[in-house]
Amino acid sequence: MAKCDQCGNDYDKSFDVTVSDGQTYTFDSFECAIQTLAPLCEHCGVRIIGHGLEKSGRMFCCNHCAEGEGVKELRDRS
Repeated sequence: MAKCDQCGNDYDKSFDVTVSDGQTYTFDSFECAIQTLAPLCEHCGVRIIGHGLEKSGRMFCCNHCAEGEGVKELRDRS
């Protein structure tokens, strides 16, 4: 069994995720993976688990939040 990097649970069905910089994490659930790896929206603080929007390294969950931070040129995908 492997220990989850987020919650510390030992679980026989844990899985590893390797991110682009080569660092590997072990998780016992997608919930823990999201909590550790998903970026936060700079406006509302929600974890972004979809595509989100990005401008100059700043992440937003939607166009409404981007506009709330003064970023006007981004648009949600339709």
